[in-house]
Amino acid sequence: MKQLCAVPLIIALAAQPVLAQEQAPPPSLMERGAQMFLEGLMDEMAPTLEGLSGLMEEAGPALQNFMQEMGPKLRDVLVQVEDWSVYEAPQVLENGDILIRRKPDVPDGVVPPESAPEAQHMPQTDL
Repeated sequence: MKQLCAVPLIIALAAQPVLAQEQAPPPSLMERGAQMFLEGLMDEMAPTLEGLSGLMEEAGPALQNFMQEMGPKLRDVLVQVEDWSVYEAPQVLENGDILIRRKPDVPDGVVPPESAPEAQHMPQTDL
């Protein structure tokens, strides 16, 4: 009889450290709130991200073809234009031509103070 009682006692004592290791401290109220917020955000964004993924699968080959054809030409334009801030937004004409006019208040050869070379890290584009 003593041996019969010893077996469950040994099993219970051996299982005690395992149970203690599995129990982590419960998350704080702030951690739980942040987790719930992020889960809700992911649930709300899932359909949009799936739609965006489908759109990228459809548009990917066309964009790649566009970049192969137009990439070198766009690079040449970016090299030739020193300061994009002195130009107005592009205008597309009915025949498909694109005009990019110089702003009328900026004289030739003058760089506006807000786009001086020391303050300018990247060309600004209005495209």
